[in-house]
Amino acid sequence: MRSRVRGWRWRRNPLRRRSDVVEAWWAVAVGVLLLVGAPLVGAGVARWTYEHARAHAEATRATEHHVRAVLVKDSPRVVPSASGHGMRPLSTPVRWTGSDGTARTALVHVPAGLRRGTRVDVWTDGRGVIVPAAPSSAMILQQALAIGVFTGAGAIFAVSVAHVCVSRSLVRRRLDQWASDWARTEPDWTRRTA
Repeated sequence: MRSRVRGWRWRRNPLRRRSDVVEAWWAVAVGVLLLVGAPLVGAGVARWTYEHARAHAEATRATEHHVRAVLVKDSPRVVPSASGHGMRPLSTPVRWTGSDGTARTALVHVPAGLRRGTRVDVWTDGRGVIVPAAPSSAMILQQALAIGVFTGAGAIFAVSVAHVCVSRSLVRRRLDQWASDWARTEPDWTRRTA
């Protein structure tokens, strides 16, 4: 029957090696980094990403103008993608009146099956060129959370790799020390001379 003695690396005894103490402190550090550090890094990156993306979206919204455009022709009812799976975005010409009063046309992505004359929302910049709409708050939050989760996972992975490397290094050092100690002790035990 085998019994485990808890905390033996922390107790003073003649069999405790320096590498045992290093390994015990390293285990504490890894635990703290995994349970506290990685979530904090992920949350910090998510917050930083959200704040910067929100500021960028607000600046973009300040320069964009919402325009109601009219489809010039019907959009195709169904257009399969090149791979045959799902739908691809459909570009259809639209017309709108610019802020200077001139009629403008451009191709925009619209859902399939819209009829000629249907009004669609588009956004233009100061020159009247169609630009993508600024991301919504929900989109920004979703992206920030995803980046935060992946950053936290990356931190956990980095700590885990460091733990494996340090543990292997300690085991290798311990084996080398045992081999050195045995080389000194073995002649006494076997009654041979070196």
